[in-house]
Amino acid sequence: MASETEIRDARLKKLALLTERGINPYPAKVPRDFSLKELKENFAQKESAGDPFSVVGRIMALRGQGAILFAVLFDGTEKFQVILKKDELGEEMLSLFADTVDIGDFVSVSGVALTSQRGEPSVLAKTWEMGAKSLLPLPEKWHGLQDVDERYRKRYLDLLMNDEARDLIYKKSKFWNVTRDFLTKEGFLEVETPTLETTTGGAEAEPFKTHHNDYDLPVFLRISVGELWQKRLMAGGFPKTFEIGRVYRNEGSSPDHLQEFTNMEFYWAFADYNDGMDLVKRMYRTIATEVFGKTEFTTRGHTFDLAHDWALIDYAEEIKKQTGVDIATATKAEMEQTLQKLGVKYEGNNIERLTDTLWKYCRKNISGPAFLINHPKLVAPLAKTNPDGMSVQRFQPILAGSEVGNGYSELNDPIDQRERFELQQKLIDAGDKEAMMPDYEFVEMLEHGMPPTCGFGFGERLFAFFADKPLRELQTFPLMKPRIE
Repeated sequence: MASETEIRDARLKKLALLTERGINPYPAKVPRDFSLKELKENFAQKESAGDPFSVVGRIMALRGQGAILFAVLFDGTEKFQVILKKDELGEEMLSLFADTVDIGDFVSVSGVALTSQRGEPSVLAKTWEMGAKSLLPLPEKWHGLQDVDERYRKRYLDLLMNDEARDLIYKKSKFWNVTRDFLTKEGFLEVETPTLETTTGGAEAEPFKTHHNDYDLPVFLRISVGELWQKRLMAGGFPKTFEIGRVYRNEGSSPDHLQEFTNMEFYWAFADYNDGMDLVKRMYRTIATEVFGKTEFTTRGHTFDLAHDWALIDYAEEIKKQTGVDIATATKAEMEQTLQKLGVKYEGNNIERLTDTLWKYCRKNISGPAFLINHPKLVAPLAKTNPDGMSVQRFQPILAGSEVGNGYSELNDPIDQRERFELQQKLIDAGDKEAMMPDYEFVEMLEHGMPPTCGFGFGERLFAFFADKPLRELQTFPLMKPRIE
């Protein structure tokens, strides 16, 4: 088998041959009347009419010799067979094709629709033009790129050769379009909020930090889709808003976590978390049905059906049921001892982190669909308090042992909000990198008055659960460390 260097050298010679014949191997444009998908859909009509037309595509397969060649073109919409015959093209044009064209090249073919002797819809070529000469080969047809690092590094080749990977990119686009259409029909206004912030808010995560040269001040890439900004819009008289955008978290990677991903958040004035749960159920069912054509999924060892009733799971009761720990009265030492007995690794030893770790142990046993409710105030610094004074009006959809969304009856009491921010600052001062940064200008806005509001958000993790794929597999271009030459 020839090496990649040998293949490249051979193709450079073919490139030189095209140039010698006065043919531009990289023209700005070549003849194309319609896509290969359109040709397939209207093939019978095209064949009956017998009129000539032009199509373009990358050669994915090439066979034959002598007086007849067969090529398979792919233009991103469909694959289609082309027949090249000496008595149609002439010996010179057919020989030039055979001598200069390889799998991976882009070519324009002008001809007529014809069903082959084997019954294959085809294009009988009358002329052809080079669209772009490839110098390196495509991966082997049946095996593609096998090394995971190579697949992600040369993602363009993986998407070209891997129909499933390419289909998931289309599905993810539809996933967000269906989300956008659903919210728009519900009367929500799509907005844009800053991605550079002087304080990050709306989530508990370690941010990426950079520097604004013109203002000479440190800024952060946002960790939420404008939560504190969209709440300002509620105060500004907008009753329903949403945003779909990129967020950034300078944390570890896992099948369910990335440093850069897409999230959606909506805010709904004069609604509470009960209204939010009703809306989210309908939204998730709509997304699943329109994008995947079903409501029942099997993923991460769990099976769930979004069409079924959604259980309400009490945060403290579930932890006590599964671990025996009463988080309302347990000490740090008791929590740590329980986690050690359960064999659970944990970081940080403050009550907030230990409580959250206990819950994360429990959630893996819940298939859903369900909503987790009644979180302790400590783990939800932006949610409205329940009448018991201990828990908050927060809701999280649980599917396949994980949270796939997060919502609140939003806290709009400025005095309570200030106190919670002060507690978060103490956590930051104690070394908690994921505690929420206080935003006292946001508190000032609350003092002017923000209506009762429900807020909710979800990210690409929901799509990953529906597709039963790790998040990294669903990135168009995953972040890669530079290759060391």
